[in-house]
Amino acid sequence: MGKLLLGVLFFLVLSEGMTHSDLRGKVFIFPQESNTAYVSLIPNMRKPLKSFTLCLKGFTDLTRPYSLFSYNTRSQDNELLLFVNKMGEYGLYLGNAEALFKGPQTSYGPIHLCVSWESVSGIAELWVNGKPLGRKGVRKGYTLGAEAKIILGQEQDSYGGGFDAKQSFVGEIWDVSLWDHVLPLKYMCASCHGGNVIDWQGLNYVDNGYVVIKNKMWF
Repeated sequence: MGKLLLGVLFFLVLSEGMTHSDLRGKVFIFPQESNTAYVSLIPNMRKPLKSFTLCLKGFTDLTRPYSLFSYNTRSQDNELLLFVNKMGEYGLYLGNAEALFKGPQTSYGPIHLCVSWESVSGIAELWVNGKPLGRKGVRKGYTLGAEAKIILGQEQDSYGGGFDAKQSFVGEIWDVSLWDHVLPLKYMCASCHGGNVIDWQGLNYVDNGYVVIKNKMWF
């Protein structure tokens, strides 16, 4: 009985202020540079990850570095971080170790990113707008921690905080999905959804600060 009561209390605390929504056709807009605007994503399951596939779409006119997806645990900074150093250069951090992907500068417009990684080989694969940027090795044998804070719009320097406005995202993000396994990215389409960890069609989230939800402009 005591364990059941604790579980109910934990759920109530976790769900306070949380929204559950099908966001197909919608975007999160981060209208201006700040260290206060972000969206916390609540995963559908909490489990250690020995592999994953992450896909998202975004638009920005930033020329400085910025974070796209920040996943921190209490014990590890940059447990999973997708970061743009500059146009055409993407840093994937796993357990605070970086795999750097360099590609051509993309034309002005929205971008579709998909990245996968598996612990057994340590191989990470990144695709941008349906084209591969190659494979890199990072953190072979590693396991991502389960109890994570997952943030859009800011880069965490601590668990759920430590935000720097100069690394904040300004623009629009949508169609975010995370799976607990590797998907064949060459088959990933522009409208693929259904992540079993994070699913844009059934997203649990809490927005903070100046964040606006609007209909998307691009398809």
